[in-house]
Amino acid sequence: MVPSFSKIYLASGSPRRQELLTQLGVDYIQIENNFDETRLPKESPKDYVERVALGKAQSAKQKMDGMAVLPILSADTTVVHNNEPLGKPDDLEHAVELLLRLSGERHLVMSSVVIAMEDTFLQTTVETDVQFAALKEKTIRAYCQTQEPLGKAGGYAIQGLGGSLIETIKGSYTNVVGLPIYETRQLLEQAKVQFALSSLD
Repeated sequence: MVPSFSKIYLASGSPRRQELLTQLGVDYIQIENNFDETRLPKESPKDYVERVALGKAQSAKQKMDGMAVLPILSADTTVVHNNEPLGKPDDLEHAVELLLRLSGERHLVMSSVVIAMEDTFLQTTVETDVQFAALKEKTIRAYCQTQEPLGKAGGYAIQGLGGSLIETIKGSYTNVVGLPIYETRQLLEQAKVQFALSSLD
């Protein structure tokens, strides 16, 4: 009989991912990871986001000595414009630069989610199309002054004031927030992790 797990380790400090896991009814323990997220030369956005998500889980796994053996969930999200991952802004002026690039343009939000088990791992990658409105620079600067862009891939938060800058999205909304919860639920089911709806199966 395959064992089930009542909780997991979460290898992420993202408040958005914590909120979305709580929404799913997942009991988790935060665990640190020290993975270097520097992009490799000529690495495609998909290869990058998948390597980083897996690397975070592997880094966290090395810290589990003496801890209970539980699945580890990790994830990475990047904004891709013209096939280039934009990452998080270094400061507010960098955020202005990123948003000027996205203004009036279509971009992809790509997330990869990993659940690392004792001797294997499960992984899925999700893409969402996002169309930004054409924005005046003064609007972008006013938004950046709210500090919301800091720490956000691409320099905006769809679940916050940044949502007012977006005309349309095609695909998973929660993917743009930082964790695609439909696909995450599927991974949790495969890993036999208990969550709010698992008792209904």
